[in-house]
This record gives sequence, C-alpha cells and structure tokens, in this order.
Amino acid sequence: MSMEGSESVHIAPSSEVRQNQSSPRESTPLPDNEEKGTHLRFLLSNAEAGSIIGKNGSTINSIQSQSGARVQLSRNFEYFPGTSDRIIMVSGAVDDILKAVDLILSKLLDEFYVEDGGENDPESKIRLIVPNGSCGGIIGKGGAIIRSLIEDSRADIKISPQDIYYPGLHDRLVTVIGTLVEQMRAIELILLKLVKDPYYQQSSSAPFPYAALMYNGMNYVPNGVGVKYQNNRPPNKDDRSSSVTIGIADEHVGLVVGRGGRNIMEISQLSGARIKISDRGDFMSGTSNRKVTITGSQRAIHAAESIILQKVASVAERTE
Repeated sequence: MSMEGSESVHIAPSSEVRQNQSSPRESTPLPDNEEKGTHLRFLLSNAEAGSIIGKNGSTINSIQSQSGARVQLSRNFEYFPGTSDRIIMVSGAVDDILKAVDLILSKLLDEFYVEDGGENDPESKIRLIVPNGSCGGIIGKGGAIIRSLIEDSRADIKISPQDIYYPGLHDRLVTVIGTLVEQMRAIELILLKLVKDPYYQQSSSAPFPYAALMYNGMNYVPNGVGVKYQNNRPPNKDDRSSSVTIGIADEHVGLVVGRGGRNIMEISQLSGARIKISDRGDFMSGTSNRKVTITGSQRAIHAAESIILQKVASVAERTE
C-alpha cells in the first residue's frame, strides 16, 4: 500500500508570505462549538518545514500573529509513519486555522512552485492527517459526502486506505489536489465536518503522537541501509527489558550520535530505550557496519529503531 510518502506538497513564487493575495473563501456558517478551538494536521517536506519556520522562527511567528492560530511542527527526524515528511499542526478557532493554512500554502506556492508559463492557476497537493474514526464523516454513505465535497470545492480529494503495515497507526492521509482557492474551499469543508466530530476533537494534542508506535522500522530502509540482528535472548513480554542490535554504515553513525551526542540523547529520551554504539573499527561480522545496540522494552526498542532508521534512510535517499 502506498502512502505517497516520497512526494512533497508541490507548491509555489516569493519568499514573503502573501498578505493580500490569499485565496478568497466563500462564507459558510460556523458550527456553534467552533469557538472551543480545534486543530488541523498535514504533512510538509523538510525543505517546506524550513521555509515555514523561517530564519530564527520569523516566518512561523508572522503566520501565527497574522492568523491568531498556533502553529507547531514535529522535529526534523519526527516523520509521519511511512513517509519522510514532517507534521505541521495548526490549532485555534476554525477561522484562524483557515487563515493560517492559507498563509502557509501561499508561502509554499511562492517558494516551491516552478512557473510553467501557463495561464491557469497552479495546482498543488496537500495531505491532511485524519483519524480513521473520523474518515467516515468525510466519506459518507456510499461516498456521498466526499462526492459533494469534490463538487463544491472542485478539488480532487482522495483518502488513503487504512494502513495495515503500521499496527497502532490510527490515522489516514486525505490528499487534496487543486489550485489554492480549490484547496482552501475543500479544507474548509473538511474541517467543518471534523469540528462536529467529538472523536476528532479529542484525537490529538501534539503534532507528533507516533513515537511509541510498534512497527518494524526496517520498512523504511532503502537498499539495506540498516540490517537488524536480534540478540540471542528468548523473546520477552513488552514490559521486560530485551535487546536488539542493528547495523548502521560507518559513515552514517554521526547522524545517530549528533553533535555532542545530542541526537542519541534525544532518541533515547523520546523512545525510553538505552542506545550503545560500538567503537570505531568494531563492525558487524563480515560488514563495515557499526553495531548499534538498543536495550529496553519491546515498545521502546521499536520506537528507537524506527527513529534511527528513518534518519539514516532520509539521508540515503537524498544521496542516491
């Protein structure tokens, strides 16, 4: 099953957030509970995330002050499972969220869209993160609601299947393709459906709730970047300590350690696992891979292993 993880939001020309050129929205009555606040999460590539943060956080601060919404991003190794994309969460009143998203998409269009010389407005893609339990309210019986959303907004809207490869992942990606105006109309209609859903309202309080997911991080790894070796111990229950050793190419060990050991400390704190890397020259038998031994509960091991292999895979993809 494809999550389309390698594709980024194609988006478009100026380094300033357009303040007066954001898309006009049709007026839709807001639900009574919109003042309570809600949230919207979607994916950004690392480059796009950097653009939205801006130098010393200047752009993200500007977006927050102009919109009144709060904008948070997952950290640079915290990716949505199955992708190499970071998560941005915009929270606040519905109208404030829509203002912020409009500013964000306008900024990305200005910076990442390449003019093709056509007269039509550029089309781009945004992937929203929606809990499985809330997707029914967007799809509707026999697909009736999603068809009406497509007809109203004129955007192309697709919902990914439930991901069987990541047990514990309770979210799906809703991809919206169209011009900025079409996307904003679709996002508004989707958000107005979600804000009425009690499950959605309680679904996320952080941009990155996936750290403890129990899935095999090897799914991420292209061309055998990491090789996993289970230590010779009997399998233990989740709450008991066990150990796994993975092989990481010598040139990638610095990514795991980080400057002054910062990365390895963050990975350890995030996952709850202890991580030990073999000395220089101490390789896996018959390879030039250093040994990275991860010790902790099964849950902690899976989380740490996943983060480590994502970091290495994302660099390997860029250098291919």
